[in-house]
Amino acid sequence: MANNNIGPNRLVVGAHYGLRDWLAQRVTAIVMAAYTVILLVLFLTGNDFSYEGWAGIFAHQWFKLATFTVFIALFYHAWVGMRDVWMDYVTHSVALRLVFQVATILWLVACVGYTAQILWRV
Repeated sequence: MANNNIGPNRLVVGAHYGLRDWLAQRVTAIVMAAYTVILLVLFLTGNDFSYEGWAGIFAHQWFKLATFTVFIALFYHAWVGMRDVWMDYVTHSVALRLVFQVATILWLVACVGYTAQILWRV
């Protein structure tokens, strides 16, 4: 009797996201870390720690776009992690897992909209 769990003939089940999601988690983490360094440099080199000072930094369009990009990376990072949690721990019911995944997607899309509203509010 052959063992199908070893070698090229093994039985593979699951979502098969593997390397792509592993790489997405690392890339989004690097984006967030780089933004954190930029914020830290701005904070340490700044001299106006008032609301007006921070509003001045966020008044620049490039900084709003950078911030929005980081939040998109954060939301994608969260999606990959939460999807894996739902797939790993809510395996007994496909319908329940789908409900959790759809709720997560709706929540993250709402967060994207709210982030855009905050950054580009007039």
